[in-house]
Amino acid sequence: MAKKMAKTNAVRLIKQQNISYELLGYKTEGGQPVDGISVSEKIGYPSEYVYKTLVATAGAKDYYVFVVPVAEELDVKKAAKVIGEKKIEMIAMKELLGVTGYVRGGCSPIGMKKSFPTYIDAAAKTLDFIIVSAGKIGMQLKVAPQDLAKACDAAFAEIV
Repeated sequence: MAKKMAKTNAVRLIKQQNISYELLGYKTEGGQPVDGISVSEKIGYPSEYVYKTLVATAGAKDYYVFVVPVAEELDVKKAAKVIGEKKIEMIAMKELLGVTGYVRGGCSPIGMKKSFPTYIDAAAKTLDFIIVSAGKIGMQLKVAPQDLAKACDAAFAEIV
């Protein structure tokens, strides 16, 4: 990349923890979010390495973060069981920025406004690296799954 990418909270925090990472960029049309499959194509990595960050709630101010492969769907029943709740639901898009500090398409599991219980799909443990949002549309972070878990104090669980 010829153009230098701006530092985000996610990048600053991962750097502070001396975690090895690589920044990947892709072009966006007017800063609009694109789906995860398109992101994997734009950055040139198979979709099984690219993960999306989802935020769910179990009711009044109980938020949870789930990191799952872009081609998969979060199994809300499995996820609820993992966190010990009867049921969970995805937060409304209009709440995302206020809760996390990130916008749709640029939501990173690292560096949210507050620290929320975070779970990475167990399939990630079998990979040498995964790619998640670096906290801005057009920026991705390539990192070892165990390092990502360390950076956002996450656990691995069967959630898809």
